[in-house]
Amino acid sequence: MTFVIAYFASLVGSMIGIPLLLALLRGLGFYTIVAERRCHVYMLFGKVACVIDEPGLHFLWRHMGPKAFFVRWIGQLHVVDMRLDQVYQRSEPVNSEEGAPMGIGIWYEMFVSDPIAFLFRNVDPAGSLRANVSNATVRCLSNMELDHMLSGRHGMSETVRNEVSPLSHEWGYRLGSVYIRKVHFRDAGMIRQIEEKVVNRLRQVTSAILQDGVNQVSIIKSGADRRAAVEFARAKAMRPTIVGEALQRIARDPEVGAALFEVLEIQKLLEGDASITLLPDGTGGAALTALLASKDASRPSGPAAAAVPAPAVRMARRRDPEEEDDEDDDS
Repeated sequence: MTFVIAYFASLVGSMIGIPLLLALLRGLGFYTIVAERRCHVYMLFGKVACVIDEPGLHFLWRHMGPKAFFVRWIGQLHVVDMRLDQVYQRSEPVNSEEGAPMGIGIWYEMFVSDPIAFLFRNVDPAGSLRANVSNATVRCLSNMELDHMLSGRHGMSETVRNEVSPLSHEWGYRLGSVYIRKVHFRDAGMIRQIEEKVVNRLRQVTSAILQDGVNQVSIIKSGADRRAAVEFARAKAMRPTIVGEALQRIARDPEVGAALFEVLEIQKLLEGDASITLLPDGTGGAALTALLASKDASRPSGPAAAAVPAPAVRMARRRDPEEEDDEDDDS
């Protein structure tokens, strides 16, 4: 039973008694806890009694002496946030040297460097810093060349930072990085005109590229046609020479020449529309020739008949056009 009572008494004391005791000691000014990137400024009778900016547990009586037991009752405590803050101001109005209405978006970092100056030298230091950055942007970046304004953002950022930093130190602020993030046109009509010019320029460039491609293709094609025509003309001019040389070599042997011309003659007869009748040699062939001649003479109209002796014709048949072209090429 004694153990249970002691257990519950310890539990209640650790959960309720100890926090109450620590709160009472903190209220009496015995100690304080400073968080990370925070600063405690203690005021007593209108004066700064102590400034603690180191994080951790601090005993006030070691910093202020006997004042520590009264500062929380009759004094004031200001907790200053010293963390890094980032601000982005959109579309600060400026004019270029050419008179174009431009907007500049500026991003900057700031943090409290002097808690006392931050509390007592300016009622609204953050608002004053924003106004100072805005004024410095308009004052330093107006009347710049449009080309430099669109491409030289690093130099403009350094100019604004050097202009704002001395005044920010007086108010307890320290200005960190400053960067011009955006430069844009504020006039909607000007934006549309620029877009139309860009689109027209792109169309002109595209048309020029296409026309240049067509011209190059035409030059290549005309050159190829010219070279092909030269080669064809050269081949056409060389054909009679080649045929003549072949006939000259054939004519060296009389038998081969006679056979060749005989075959060519028969081929021309076969290619024609006339009908061919083969007749034997001797007296019977002469009689048949006279009979056929009289019969053809008695007809009013009709195809002409050709009588060819039997030994003179070795082969007579109708040939295809493709075979005729092959023979012409071989000749």
